[in-house]
Amino acid sequence: MHKSSPPQHHCIPDGDTSHPDNPIPEEPVDLPKEGLRVFGLDVSSAYSNDSSTSPETASPKTPETDPHLEGAVEGLDLNDAISKSSDLNGTTERRRRASTILLSQNSHDVRKILSDTPEGGTKLVEKACCGGGCCLTDLIVKSTPIDSSTPIIEPDNEAFRSLMLKLGPLHLETKLENVVPLPPQTVFLDSISSNAHPPQPRSDLHPPSFVTPHPPYDVYSAKVHHARELTKSGAEKRTYHFDLDVTDYPAESGDVDFVVGGAIGICAPNDEGLVNDIFTQLSIPSFTRDKVVTLRTTSGRWPTIWGEEESRELMTTRRELLTWCSDVQSYPPTKPLLRLLGEYASDIHEQKILFYLSSAQGQPAFCELRTGPHITLAQLLSAFPSSKPPLPHLLSVLNTLMPRFYSLSHDPSISCQRDGTQCRRLIEIAVTVHESPNWRGGPRLGLGSGYLERVAQRIQSAEKDGKDPLALNLRVPMFRGLMANPLAREFVSDGPMLLIGAGVGIAPFRGFVQKRLKSANCANKVWVLQGVRDSLLDELYSGEWGVEESKVKKVVQSRKAEGRYVQEEVRNQADLVWFVINALDGRVFVCGSSKGMGEGVESALVDVVMDKGGLSREEAEVFWKRKKEGGQYIAELW
Repeated sequence: MHKSSPPQHHCIPDGDTSHPDNPIPEEPVDLPKEGLRVFGLDVSSAYSNDSSTSPETASPKTPETDPHLEGAVEGLDLNDAISKSSDLNGTTERRRRASTILLSQNSHDVRKILSDTPEGGTKLVEKACCGGGCCLTDLIVKSTPIDSSTPIIEPDNEAFRSLMLKLGPLHLETKLENVVPLPPQTVFLDSISSNAHPPQPRSDLHPPSFVTPHPPYDVYSAKVHHARELTKSGAEKRTYHFDLDVTDYPAESGDVDFVVGGAIGICAPNDEGLVNDIFTQLSIPSFTRDKVVTLRTTSGRWPTIWGEEESRELMTTRRELLTWCSDVQSYPPTKPLLRLLGEYASDIHEQKILFYLSSAQGQPAFCELRTGPHITLAQLLSAFPSSKPPLPHLLSVLNTLMPRFYSLSHDPSISCQRDGTQCRRLIEIAVTVHESPNWRGGPRLGLGSGYLERVAQRIQSAEKDGKDPLALNLRVPMFRGLMANPLAREFVSDGPMLLIGAGVGIAPFRGFVQKRLKSANCANKVWVLQGVRDSLLDELYSGEWGVEESKVKKVVQSRKAEGRYVQEEVRNQADLVWFVINALDGRVFVCGSSKGMGEGVESALVDVVMDKGGLSREEAEVFWKRKKEGGQYIAELW
């Protein structure tokens, strides 16, 4: 009996730039120019007057950053589980960070998924974890309160209420099990000897020499030549451009230099106001904050970043350590930190709550705390005001303050600014400011982007007052960071390239285009698919690509015109994708956020290969995996 063949996969549109049933990789002749930024860059004719247009294939609008959960847990109705859980709790859902993807909305849903009860329970989900090592494997049995029990009195302040803790039947007499042990103290501060020669503190200008994020080289103090905002007023996110002067950057072994696609490291300090807030909450007197002391550590790399694992003894100040060495805002709270705060809490109710969060019974509440909105050290100290841990012991449990990396947004081999008769070498970066709600009601800025925005605002303020920004002598501590990262490593001078990016992810591709302009090889064509929300507000580097943009550039706008995302245009440009990835030395680069854009583009690329190559989904995924291993498919996502 004749066996019918399975229905053919068809997920890409059939249009002028997308022919699903044509498996032959052919270079596109006509590319659409409406609703898409496409760089059809032929170096030999980049400035010619020849251009052609063709209508785009319409695509339906997709919701922004919609996680593909459908079918992830077969037979489980997540919406129903969420609704039932909300009814049981009698509370509204707490807002979660966009960087956390869960199959549940709260700890009750997780327990329903993992349990063997009739209303829940599936073996397809073997582990659900918030990332804090607190997987829910056992249900906590609520103890019955006795008549003489003393109910917990919660701290009456906004910081505590912002934590939205669900303490349940907790009372002072509740017996807590498996409370994490008190973390050991590995940091000690002593007075300096009388014959010592302490260094001059420079907490607000440059990190201390022992930080060494780029061993054996010191952090370089780069003068800010200029800074400006790339986005317009009203844009959902603010993006700034920086020109940093690296003319005198010291030579390094191996003739390492700044390269296209490379990334520099920025050593951003904690905000001065935040540091002073923590000092005040710890009751550390002002006169001791900048006093030079002897720091002793018993083990580990801290206060260095990538130094040796060893004990250390050096001279510094409390302000230097809290400003440059410990991260007080980027990481969710850990059980050792909560246990430490509980140890030094003088209020018995605050102590009980902190110990509860560090125990087995407090597991669900702890998971809720970690996966909720960002929580800073200052917020915890404000929520539990009776906790005054000694600074050395607190520094022993805080995470190391790490540098932030930013891709170069130009070709560093051609950047030069004339200063009289001398050519000053500049490198360029683009930085998008990350904001999230602050428990005090205002915005909370990212560590690196917030620091750089403050620098840019000082330059803008000087220009507004008619002053020369260079006279401010503003400097940024940086180092030549990742010059062998995937973008830089896989960039080549030969072969066609398709560059796909959204938001600030498009910045390094500007350097790719500039680099290719220097090549005289007509085969070295570049196409860029760029996604923005609104081209009038947040189109980055408009008019600054080094080409005649009216002939080679278009925009995919998600909030204007046809409302299309860049991943949809990848499907519309199936012929181009198929040609580039099958060409000799052809490469496809993707850069941007991993959530939404990154996941969507990867899914679109799989669809293209399935339709153009007649492959199954599994075969298409293997196809891109092998292209990635061979250096032809490069994804730099965060």
